[in-house]
Amino acid sequence: MIERLARGYEADGELRRDLVQDIHAALWRSFTIFEGQCSEKSWVHRIAHNVGVTHMMTGRRARRTALVGLEEIEQLPGADDPEHATGERSLSDRLLAAIHRLKPADRQVMLLYLEDLTAAEIGEVTGLSPSAVAVRVHRLKALLAEPYRTQEESA
Repeated sequence: MIERLARGYEADGELRRDLVQDIHAALWRSFTIFEGQCSEKSWVHRIAHNVGVTHMMTGRRARRTALVGLEEIEQLPGADDPEHATGERSLSDRLLAAIHRLKPADRQVMLLYLEDLTAAEIGEVTGLSPSAVAVRVHRLKALLAEPYRTQEESA
């Protein structure tokens, strides 16, 4: 589970391994203060997310790559993309690349959704209400699916 979450925050394999170690270290350090006010699963996700966002923002500052909001995200590469045409990138890699371009709050919700957490569990981690989580997931799914619908219609 932690490896999958780390993959959502870091595309580079070596940096991702470092991130996984950082998450494990943060979990170990904070284990003594866990009071059981939420489920262990939510607690692990919250710690992993906080470490992931810190890692991502530190890396973004170094690279000066701007994050984009849900409204500004551009479409995924289409059939005219050479990588798509040669089959070098799988569908899941393209989807993950789009998720990587989301702002941290949107990325967090989508990654937790992809981990099969319920809206209530995602709300525990993010501080959003379950209904706000459901709306955000719906909007993100529609946004991320749009380029694939366009490809199907043109085929």
